[in-house]
Amino acid sequence: MNATITIDRAEYDRLCEAAEELVDLRAYDRAKAELSAGGDELVPAASARRLIGGESPLRVFRDLRGFTQARLSGLAGVNRVQIADIEAGRKTGSVDTLKKLADALGVLVDDLV
Repeated sequence: MNATITIDRAEYDRLCEAAEELVDLRAYDRAKAELSAGGDELVPAASARRLIGGESPLRVFRDLRGFTQARLSGLAGVNRVQIADIEAGRKTGSVDTLKKLADALGVLVDDLV
């Protein structure tokens, strides 16, 4: 059986808005659950501002972890000068190098590029 229902435009708009809000609430609930499970990390506002301001993500995450360039070098097996060059924007680093650095920092490679 094919039944139709007619509603006024205001009610239709209200229902569409409620559906969009439900999508947002579900995304919020998923994000909160992932945070609670340890699957994601909150970035402090000061670090986020540095990233948005264009500062080197490698430097921001290194500072966030409290690592010196030398410490990160030892953890990642990457030359300290190479880390300095990437942070200064003189070099980009190979995929392999960025993977090592990301692993040592506990972030995704995407977070560093």
